[in-house]
Amino acid sequence: MGLAYKFDWGVLWRDPYGVWLLKGVWLTIQLGLLGWFIALALGILMGTLRISPWRWLRFLGTAYVEVFRNIPFLVQLFFWYFAGPMLFGHSLEFRINAIIGLNYYVAVLALGFYTASRVAEHVRAGFASIARDQYQAALSTGLTEVQMYRYVIIPYALRIIIPPLTTEFLTIFKNSSVAMTIGVAETTFMSYKIDSETFHGLEATTGAMVIYLILGLTVVKFMGILESRFRIAGLVGRK
Repeated sequence: MGLAYKFDWGVLWRDPYGVWLLKGVWLTIQLGLLGWFIALALGILMGTLRISPWRWLRFLGTAYVEVFRNIPFLVQLFFWYFAGPMLFGHSLEFRINAIIGLNYYVAVLALGFYTASRVAEHVRAGFASIARDQYQAALSTGLTEVQMYRYVIIPYALRIIIPPLTTEFLTIFKNSSVAMTIGVAETTFMSYKIDSETFHGLEATTGAMVIYLILGLTVVKFMGILESRFRIAGLVGRK
């Protein structure tokens, strides 16, 4: 007994479905890169605060990490989309929705804030792996605490934690697919849209899987080159 389903792989590039998929891919890349920029900058800041000699700064960094790391990303996304605008008042909420289209910016911010909490923990681990003597050596040259972190400790720690940062960079692209739940037309959204129009869900979802695989392999390759370029002599690393 043969399959009743008729495969049509041409749906992935036939007009307008191919255009829809390309638009979804471009939006996925935008969400990932913008979210990563926020996550890296904020994660480095919060990770640094967590090992600060000042208690109130340590509390601030720890509070941020524990809140954003322990609440599921989907819940955070819904909070910022449905409840977040209300924090700014009714009139400003209306303007935000009318002018900029809230869902895209909410997705970027939610991705950035959530991933930053994970990046912060990797940064803290990088600091913890640096010997105390290196902190003292930096201070002995006349650097202030801030200068020590800016010019010596943070650059050194970032080079150590490139491998785990690769995982977070990869994950932020995969997590961007959750943005379809608030109407962001990224790759997963477009694959389901093609399915609803053509009833060729197998081809559409397979196409989306291949796209995410290619994006992931590209990120891993890029970060591998970065890791090789900034490898610290004497530490184990990829050749």
